[in-house]
Amino acid sequence: MTPLLIIAGYLALLLGLGVASHRFLRKTSKDYFVASHSIGPVLLLMSVFGTTMTAFALVGSTGEAYRKGIGVFGLMASWSALIHPAVFYLVGIKLWGLGRRYGYVTQVQLFRARFESNLLGSILFPILVVLVVPYLLIGVLASGSVVSSLTAGAFPEMFAATRGGVPPWLTGLVICGVVFLYVTMGGLRGAAWANTFQTIVFMVMGVISFVLIADQLGGVQAASEAVLQAHPERMTRESMPPLHFMSYIFVPLSVGMFPHLFQHWLTARSAKDFRLTVTAHPVFIMIVWLPCVLLGVWATAALMPAGGPAAGELVVPLQHAPNAELGMLVRKLTSPVMTGLLGAGILAAIMSSLDSQFLCLGTMFTHDVVVHLRGESKVSEASKIRLARIFIAVIILITYALSLGEPRRVFTLGVWCFSGFAALFPLVLATVYWRRATRAGAIACVLATAATWLGLFVRADFGKHEGLVGDVMPVAVMFAVSCVALVGVSLLTSPPSKETLAKFFPAAADA
Repeated sequence: MTPLLIIAGYLALLLGLGVASHRFLRKTSKDYFVASHSIGPVLLLMSVFGTTMTAFALVGSTGEAYRKGIGVFGLMASWSALIHPAVFYLVGIKLWGLGRRYGYVTQVQLFRARFESNLLGSILFPILVVLVVPYLLIGVLASGSVVSSLTAGAFPEMFAATRGGVPPWLTGLVICGVVFLYVTMGGLRGAAWANTFQTIVFMVMGVISFVLIADQLGGVQAASEAVLQAHPERMTRESMPPLHFMSYIFVPLSVGMFPHLFQHWLTARSAKDFRLTVTAHPVFIMIVWLPCVLLGVWATAALMPAGGPAAGELVVPLQHAPNAELGMLVRKLTSPVMTGLLGAGILAAIMSSLDSQFLCLGTMFTHDVVVHLRGESKVSEASKIRLARIFIAVIILITYALSLGEPRRVFTLGVWCFSGFAALFPLVLATVYWRRATRAGAIACVLATAATWLGLFVRADFGKHEGLVGDVMPVAVMFAVSCVALVGVSLLTSPPSKETLAKFFPAAADA
């Protein structure tokens, strides 16, 4: 019961933080949705990093490293450490500037204005929602698997089906409820505060868990040598074809199109506040990803006997649920108190993204659907906040219902989610850098991306596996189709109006 009590205490602390942030809420939609553009560099770094380092980074990377070995670090962490800060600098600052200058709160508002098209917004809104829901789902799935592993044996009679651990359906319900409460109470300021607190928690506890587990395994060298003896293929990336490995470079581009990240960018007080985020983000990625990947690799020797399945095969024992590797390792090699603290750290990483994602969907529904259709003057400030809260509740119910189905591996489902956003990256890049991009080209880009993503996703049994196209990740195909549609159709259609170009490219217009 000790781990469960510590986790419960942590969730209660988060609720307290939500109550505290509610006291600072100014009861205006601007404050609720973008914290009145009042977030400084430290909070911006913590909230941006916290919302990008999700269950995918902790639970997903550990599980994938358990299956495929040390090469997983190169697949995502190395590319992300290079690409994320570049996107923040080249795209994020420009989007922040446009949002501050013209009052945009969502991506859809920006794209509607840039491409002079209400139709584009109507098409893009449901597609973004569909892509965010799997992102939400990996958080709920991961939290359920982790808590079930950490609390195994606590309720042997009540929850016999999950070896006495709290069942995933109950954990998911509690996590969704806690996130809903503190997000709806404090808005984006509450989410930024919670993300900062949770980022500190999961980074500190991640390092502590790495040190403790390494010590239990005899040290870094001994743990690595044990893997070399039992499963040497896990210490190389030879099982990954070069094209497979290289095509992962497209996945981190997804940060340029995350709607929740766009909303966090808008909270910054000035463009200078991005400096710390751009410079510190790669270091933070290494601090989080390297221990998680190593723990996953070490788990192959700690959790299964020598001579097990080869790299790339499903190696988790059948009695264990998907995504449970990290929880199993923590529970096996640490004390109950540390298990509870480390469990709280894992949940911190999961919830630091769930809150921002839930809030961004509520923001999008309010501004891109209701306010757009009825008019700004006909929707009061209180109504905007209330509508956002209602839509958040609806999305939470949908996500929770989906989590009750057959579980998917967090890493694989996350890659599919990111692939869709990455394929839309040419749209946001053209928005701020290519004057010749047209309304028809933007619509073609979005529709081509949606059709390609859906077709490949269904082909992969709805995200059950990577769905490689030859040796290439599906995201490479999606990205190519998106680029061809955007560039080809734009060149064949009339350019935007001079007024729009002068609005979005003032320097070029003056020249």
